[in-house]
Amino acid sequence: MRARVGASFAAPGVLVLLLVVAFPLLYALALSFSSYTFLKPTLAPWVGLAHYLEAFRDPYFLNSLRLTALYAFLTVGLSLLIGLAIAVLLFQPAPGKEFFYAVISVPMLIAPVGVALIWKMILHPELGIVTYLLGRLGFSAPDFFGDPRYALFTLALVDTWQQVSFVALVLLAGLRSLPKEPLEAALVDGASFPQRFLHVTLPLLRPVIGVVLILQTIAELRTYDLVYVLTRGGPGAATDLLAYFIYRKAFLGLDLGGASALAYLLLLLTLALVVFYYRRVFAEI
Repeated sequence: MRARVGASFAAPGVLVLLLVVAFPLLYALALSFSSYTFLKPTLAPWVGLAHYLEAFRDPYFLNSLRLTALYAFLTVGLSLLIGLAIAVLLFQPAPGKEFFYAVISVPMLIAPVGVALIWKMILHPELGIVTYLLGRLGFSAPDFFGDPRYALFTLALVDTWQQVSFVALVLLAGLRSLPKEPLEAALVDGASFPQRFLHVTLPLLRPVIGVVLILQTIAELRTYDLVYVLTRGGPGAATDLLAYFIYRKAFLGLDLGGASALAYLLLLLTLALVVFYYRRVFAEI
């Protein structure tokens, strides 16, 4: 009786979950094995693994895969290091910390499209404030988004500027939740601040860092909005990240079957990284 009552309460939520999550995933999986295009919107004829095999023979896809890996490494690494430093600073007792909490939260509250437009104006090659300041100092400003040598790294820095707020606040919450006894014992034993941080704080903070790594990696692997607003994948293919490459494949190339296969490859890559993080961070706790 109790099981039937529990199932009746859970059924509406499970049904909604199946409709919202499971059905699109299964339909996209079917599309990835089909020849569906916007010009020929039918699943037949089925092509099996042809789209998946074609992806690994496509130099543009391999380039997008390499760029996405580099971009995720840069953004996740920078946001974690900077966010951890900010969290440690905010954890220290000081007056007026509420003001700094508000300031550090601002980038996180801005929509990614708004962030892109703000930085597009700041780094504009002719009208941007950075160009003006560098000119006043006697330097010529590069075209941050128009030069393939700088475009990907500039995009990563813009993304980091927004993401570091979330990372810092999560890590600060983790620092506040740590037990005080190990830190007090280390202080009594004469450990310096770097020693306490490296040998006590970081090991205790490891689960929180693991959660941040997982969430940030998922977010960065599907970066699309910044690329669309700032570079459109250019110059050339210098910032053609996987999510934007899939968009172009679907809505510019009109190949929904091939785009679905690429989307599943991105999903499998993300799941593989999540499993790796879980085994490295949580399995030993």
